[in-house]
Amino acid sequence: MNKIEHIGIAVKDLDQSCDLYAKLLGVPAYKRESVASEGVDTAFFLTGENKIELLAASAANSPVGTFIEKRGEGIHHIAFDVDDIRQEMERLKNEGFVLLSEEPKPGADNKLICFVHPKGTNGVLVELCQEIKTAADGGE
Repeated sequence: MNKIEHIGIAVKDLDQSCDLYAKLLGVPAYKRESVASEGVDTAFFLTGENKIELLAASAANSPVGTFIEKRGEGIHHIAFDVDDIRQEMERLKNEGFVLLSEEPKPGADNKLICFVHPKGTNGVLVELCQEIKTAADGGE
């Protein structure tokens, strides 16, 4: 794992929370997008080299919707940047961690993602993120 890629914060109202974090951080969100497969709408903030992702459920039964219902708003996950997500997934499985998917999935902010079950990480949901390379970047 290279570095913390971002910290994800679950929120009830994305518009209201974007206003709040823009005031708090002194910068507007640089990107907003929906990830239908996860049932979530996201907004990203960049301050220095650090990123914050706000997540609001677009469906009540989505993972973020369930999280907010059980725990309320707050830190949802910590994401780590990796060079090769499949290799990192295999390494973690070999170390005994439980992954929430067998294959990486497309996520927000041009990333392939996979989550590590929080029961094996002291209650913290960990996300692995790999930048999706385009043909111009030397990728697929």
